[in-house]
Amino acid sequence: MNDFFRLKENGTTVRTEIMAGLTTFMTMAYILAVNPGILTPTGLSWDSVFLATALAAGLFTILMGLFVNFPVALAPGMGLNAYFAATILASQATGTPISPAMGLTAVFISGIIFFILTVTQVRQMLLVAVPDSIKHAITVGIGLFITIIGLKNSGLLTVSVQTLNDVPKDQYTNLLGFESVFHLGDMHSQGVLLTILGILLIAIMMVLRVPGAILFGILLTTVIAILIGNVNVSDALSDKNWTPNFKELNFWHFDFAGVLEVGLITVILTFTFVELFDTFGTLVGTATRAGFMKDKEKGRKKVGKAMLVDAIGVSGGAMLGTSTVTAYVESSAGIAQGGRTGLTAVVTGICFLLSIFLSPLVALVPGAATSAALIVVGVLMMQSVKDIDFSDIVYAVPAFLTIAMMPFTYNIANGISFGIVFYVILATVANLSGKGKEKYTVHWLMWVLAILIVARYIFMPGH
Repeated sequence: MNDFFRLKENGTTVRTEIMAGLTTFMTMAYILAVNPGILTPTGLSWDSVFLATALAAGLFTILMGLFVNFPVALAPGMGLNAYFAATILASQATGTPISPAMGLTAVFISGIIFFILTVTQVRQMLLVAVPDSIKHAITVGIGLFITIIGLKNSGLLTVSVQTLNDVPKDQYTNLLGFESVFHLGDMHSQGVLLTILGILLIAIMMVLRVPGAILFGILLTTVIAILIGNVNVSDALSDKNWTPNFKELNFWHFDFAGVLEVGLITVILTFTFVELFDTFGTLVGTATRAGFMKDKEKGRKKVGKAMLVDAIGVSGGAMLGTSTVTAYVESSAGIAQGGRTGLTAVVTGICFLLSIFLSPLVALVPGAATSAALIVVGVLMMQSVKDIDFSDIVYAVPAFLTIAMMPFTYNIANGISFGIVFYVILATVANLSGKGKEKYTVHWLMWVLAILIVARYIFMPGH
C-alpha cells in the first residue's frame, strides 16, 4: 500500500489517510439524501436515484484514487442536479416536454464532449478565454440558484401566481398571463421551523469547526423531526428493504432520438460549460491546498489526469441514472485532515458503496433537513463573490448579470450567456475608447461564444 500510494513520499500514513477519507465522506454524504429529493420530481424513482448516487460516487471516487492517486472525491454535483431537474420540470409548461431519459442522455453526451475537450486540451483554451470574474460569478449564481430551491422545497419561500387583467389562470396555456410574487412561508409550519433549525444547527457546528457539519446537521434535524412526529418511522420504513434492489437502477436509460427531436443542444452545452469551470476550480483549489502545485509541472499533470476521471464520471453517472458527477470541493475537508494520496479517495469511495445498504435510513430524512443543507451549500458557494472586482464596471456588470439571471430566471444558462455577451461588449468598448481602468483581454473564443449566444436567443422559440 505504501508503494502503490507513495505514502512516505507524500508525508502521510495509512491511519491518516483513512481518517481523511472518512472525514471527506462525512462532509459530502448529504448528497445521498439531497440528490434523490431533487431528482425524484422529474419522474425518476427515489430508490433508483439513491442507488445511482451511491454507486457513481463510490466507483468514480475509487477510480480517482487508484488512477490519479489524488485525495479528491466525486459525486453528483449540486447546482447541476438542480439545473437537470429544473430543465425537465420547466419543459412540462411547453409543448415539447423533456423526459428524464432525455435529460440523462444530455448529461451522457456532455460527458463525452468533456472527455474530448480534456484529451485534446481545448479545455485549457476555454479556461483562459473566460475572465476570472465570470468564473467566480458562475459559482455564486449557482449558489443562489441552489438556495432558492432549498427555500421553495422547505416552504420558507412561497410563490403565488396572480393573473393579469382579472382573467382566470385556467384559461392560459402558458406563463405569459401570470405574475409571480414571492412571499415568506408559514412560520407556524413544522417543515419551515425544522428548516430554520437545520440551518442553525449546521451553522453552529461550522462555527465550532465540526467535521461533517452538514451531514450531522441533517441527522440531528431528522432526529428532531422524528421526535415531534413530523416523520413517521414505521410508515417510512414499511416498504423499504435493507438489501439493495439493483433492478431499480435506471441503467442506460437514454433516449437519443428524443434529444435530437426536442433539440437539447443548449442544455448539453450548459452542462459541459458549467462542469468545465466547476471541475477546474475544485481540482486546482484542492491540489493547491494539498501542496501538489508547488511543482507546477507535476501539479498540472495530476490535475489533467483528475479531469480525465471526472469526464468519465459524467458519462458514467448518466449511465447509472443520475445527473452530472463532478469533483467535490468538500474534499478539502479530508485534505485538511492530512489526506495526501489516493488512499483517502479510496476510503471515501468504499464508504459510499457501503451506504447502498443504508437506503431505509436515508429515506427517513425529511425535506426540511435536505433543504437546510441546500441553503448552507449556497452560503459556501457565495464566498466566491469576494473575488469579483465590483469597482470595475467592465467586470462588475457581466458578473452581476451572471449571478442575478441564474436564480431570477431559474436558468443557469441564462446567467452564463448574459455574462459572456456583456463582458465582450463592455471590454471592447473600454479598449477602443481608452477610458477603461486597464487593457481588457477579449479572447477570440469569447467572440465566438457571444455570437453563438446571441444567435441562440434570436432563433430560440419564444416561450
